[in-house]
Amino acid sequence: MADMRRIYLGLGSNIEPERNLKLGFREIERCFGPLTVSPTYKGASVGFDGDDFLNLVVGFDGEQTPSELVEVLEDIHKLAGRVREEERFLSRTLDIDLLLVGDLVTDGPPAKLPREDVLTCAFVLRPLTDIAPELEHPVSGKTMREHWEEFDQASQPLTEYALDFD
Repeated sequence: MADMRRIYLGLGSNIEPERNLKLGFREIERCFGPLTVSPTYKGASVGFDGDDFLNLVVGFDGEQTPSELVEVLEDIHKLAGRVREEERFLSRTLDIDLLLVGDLVTDGPPAKLPREDVLTCAFVLRPLTDIAPELEHPVSGKTMREHWEEFDQASQPLTEYALDFD
C-alpha cells in the first residue's frame, strides 16, 4: 500500500443516468468510504452523437495504487452492465474514470495520470473545480480554479442537474 492521498474519480452516464450514477456512487462509497461529491452536470455527448450525459466528480482519501483502483472500478462497471467495446465514443450505462491520484504523474498502465480530460473536458474540470478549487494540477502547477477560469466554457456548455445521492 502507498501513502494516504486524495483520489478523484469522474462518473458519467447517458443510459438510465440517474439509476446508474446512483449505483456507481453507492459502490464507490462502499469500497472506499466517505466521498466528497460535486454537483451533477448535464451536457452534450462529446466525440459522438448520443443522448446528453450526466457527470460528476467524487473525491476520497485512500492508499490504493492505480492498479487496485482500476480493478475495483472495472467491477463496478460490470455491476452497471457496461460492456467494453473497441469503439471509444459510445453511449454508456456508467463510465468511471480515474482522474487524479494525489500528485502522481504516470503514463500508465493501468491509467495515464493525471487524466487528460481534467484539462480538456468541461464535464470533468467544472465539477472538480467545485469540490477542489485550490487543488494544483500535478503537471501545470495551476489550481483547478485557474484552469476553469481559462477554459473556453462556452465551447462545452453545462447545466447543473439536481441529483440526490442520499
